[in-house]
Amino acid sequence: MTTRLPRATYRVQLQPAFGFEAAAGLADYLHRLGISHFYSSPYLQAAPGSTHGYDVVDPRRVNDELGGPVAHQHFCATLGENDLGQILDIVPNHMAIGGPENPWWWDVLENGPSSRYARFFDVEWDSANPEFRATVLLPVLGDHYGRVLEANELTVSREKATFLVCYADRVFPVAPPALESLLVDAGRSGASEELVFIGESLGRLPASTATDRESMHRRHRGKEVLLQQLRRLLHDHVELATAVDDGVRRLNADVDQLDEFLGWQNYRLAFWRAARDDLDYRRFFDVTTLAGLRMEDEHVFNETHELVGQWLRDGLIDGVRVDHPDGLRDPRQYFERLRNLSPDAWVVAEKILERDEELPTDWPVAGTTGYDFMNHVTRLFIDPVGEQPLTRLYAEFSGEDATFADVVYAEKQRILRDVLASEFNRLTEYLVAVVRSDRRNRDFTRGQVRDALREAVACFPVYRTYIRAEAGDVSPTDREHVAQALAEVARRRPDLPPDLLECLADVLLLRVRGANGAEFVMRFQQLTAPVTAKGVEDTAFYNYNRLIALNEVGGDPGTFAESLDAFHAAQAANQKRWPAQMLGSSTHDTKRAEDVRIRIGLLSEIPQRWAETVARWRVMNNDKRRGDWPDRNTEYLIYQTLVGAWPIARERLIAYVEKATREAKRHTSWTDTNEEYERQLGLFVAGVLADKPFAAELEQLVSDITPAWHATALAQTLLKLTAPGVPDTYQGTEIWDLSLVD
Repeated sequence: MTTRLPRATYRVQLQPAFGFEAAAGLADYLHRLGISHFYSSPYLQAAPGSTHGYDVVDPRRVNDELGGPVAHQHFCATLGENDLGQILDIVPNHMAIGGPENPWWWDVLENGPSSRYARFFDVEWDSANPEFRATVLLPVLGDHYGRVLEANELTVSREKATFLVCYADRVFPVAPPALESLLVDAGRSGASEELVFIGESLGRLPASTATDRESMHRRHRGKEVLLQQLRRLLHDHVELATAVDDGVRRLNADVDQLDEFLGWQNYRLAFWRAARDDLDYRRFFDVTTLAGLRMEDEHVFNETHELVGQWLRDGLIDGVRVDHPDGLRDPRQYFERLRNLSPDAWVVAEKILERDEELPTDWPVAGTTGYDFMNHVTRLFIDPVGEQPLTRLYAEFSGEDATFADVVYAEKQRILRDVLASEFNRLTEYLVAVVRSDRRNRDFTRGQVRDALREAVACFPVYRTYIRAEAGDVSPTDREHVAQALAEVARRRPDLPPDLLECLADVLLLRVRGANGAEFVMRFQQLTAPVTAKGVEDTAFYNYNRLIALNEVGGDPGTFAESLDAFHAAQAANQKRWPAQMLGSSTHDTKRAEDVRIRIGLLSEIPQRWAETVARWRVMNNDKRRGDWPDRNTEYLIYQTLVGAWPIARERLIAYVEKATREAKRHTSWTDTNEEYERQLGLFVAGVLADKPFAAELEQLVSDITPAWHATALAQTLLKLTAPGVPDTYQGTEIWDLSLVD
């Protein structure tokens, strides 16, 4: 069928409370609004209760919690009846691995490297610790493994012929060979040679480390036949089922025996904090329940895209938005394969471009999803006259005088140390192997190599390069970015040997070839992206609060304003290179809705009044502080947020500030919550909102800037509707929207 290119899209976030039936009810309204394409959040089968759809557990099915295949069919038919096409958000980088809902991951846990799906997931099976090779770390326990085990919080259960390891509300499969002793003992006590035979045969299955095709086939075939026999036997002979259950009870009562049993599994249950240093699979950022997919494997691509590919070929959907392509090993290869599925499909990449960075021109896509456009527009409506006074005010009020670049550098270092240390540790091992294999460089110590690598990642100027190591492809842009990074490393760390940095440049730019070098380069690229995302979007943006309208995904708060000429030049370049890209102004990832950003940005036009106002507010609210809490940087964030989102309920503002301070990671965080700090923060927010003179001043300020706010917000929308590209409207933003991250 002929693909329809979008004229204008409307993004809708589906969830169990707003599924296909509710979405179909929007069709007539969207048609009358002038929308050409319904742009949907992911709706392949996601984890139970998912409110966003990015935690896919089975890409071969439509999400049952949204209404399933029948409701989906009706939804698609309704769109067609209203002359609406459809764009679907897809998630190729990762899958959710929370439980048995993901049959591929469940099989991996059951069978280890010999699983038919082991190649699907980016797992490091060859651990540096021989004791943990061919196992995958599962950091799910609330305390150290031994303490959890001795507290009887880990148990084994049986459901017919299926055996499970249970912890709280989580379950995990049992490796078939681990059942040998349990079934043999039960068979002997029940005088059943057949049960003894099943147990012994399970124990003789090819090892999970046997990954040749014949061994994997024999293991899978033997396992299925034996478990089918076991199912029949336990169903037909109650006394044998009782004997097996007695064995399970004895196993659960004996800590040492249970520990030995768990040692047979293809996974290692561990304290959740172990993920920081020891995780052995690639994840989405720092989310351990989202495991990275090896999309570079063509078989994996085909299996995960079969349903989406069919929809594209049938014209059920006209295009896709590809989530987080920077997580993929080879984004260009991925987009080429996607293009082969449907040559005419409209494909946009959720790619964050740093200032002056360009989208790779060899990607067969229509462009980005519009973060770059959004930030051009935001800066256009910032008054450059306000830069110096607001910079001075921020330093005086908060005591913060670091540049945004310095904040980013520090926060990337924090992420490498505290959040993504396991990924960094694995990458270090690859680089050490490369350096040690070169006689000219082998005497650099592990510590020196580690420091140089840490600095290179922290100083990287963009999310990642797109070197294709196996093909030997290095673009001039890639060379430039590597050179920029290492020049910054030399500036910040003059103590590092220059020849070590030269060695690192040689490896990164493929001037030193070899299997270890190629693997290092490809994994280096998959690490700089999440370090940048976590260090900038999720940390630095909550620590550098000069003018928070600029703290937006894809933005650079260190750059204050943009001239009209620069804006027109950017749009002219887009018209030439990416005329069909998506133009966004609010998304599900933005820190603040477009209307909130515009209102806060207006403070750049009244810097003197704003400085006088916050000086009074500081005095007015000083009695609501508890010692040094909240810190002045957070207090300044609160005042800007109040201007942008007013009126705002107390509970909503407290929740937002709690999230912001946890993301900032200075006084509290998601993993190390400072309950007393957060309590005092909540009391401060409640006290500020209850102060009638303060509220009256705030109300007056917002009222005074409202005419300019209305005009500027409408101008922003007008630019989006008329600039080169496809304008996207996020659900609800066609009317005034004061959302924050909620």
